[in-house]
Amino acid sequence: MRMLHTMLRVGNLERSLAFYRDVLGMQLLRKKDYETGRFTLAFVGYGAERDHTVIELTHNWDTERYDLGTGFGHVALGVDDIYATCEQLRAKGAKIVREPGPMKHGGSVIAFIEDPDGYKIELIQLRDRSD
Repeated sequence: MRMLHTMLRVGNLERSLAFYRDVLGMQLLRKKDYETGRFTLAFVGYGAERDHTVIELTHNWDTERYDLGTGFGHVALGVDDIYATCEQLRAKGAKIVREPGPMKHGGSVIAFIEDPDGYKIELIQLRDRSD
């Protein structure tokens, strides 16, 4: 088994696609309207679904806003240089809700941003693979 995707319900699909594509650099992998169900599914990611875990953005046409549930935590992305990445994302308009720095109870260097719907995205400094 392998993880396929994380699904997020979004209030404005075009706004969310712009964030995931233009700010985070993901590709729109596929998008389909389901007219009888009045919703659209869009899958974004850093590579083909056969090789990568992706994010499914679900837009229900008649819903403009969702309350974030208490069960969902975040989506995590690994980055090579967390400080430079945060500055690049900030320049693109990303909302940094936790500046880069070490975790309180561990050694990882992390930061958090929010997407347009308020979903948290954790950025994790990738460790040197030669360790």
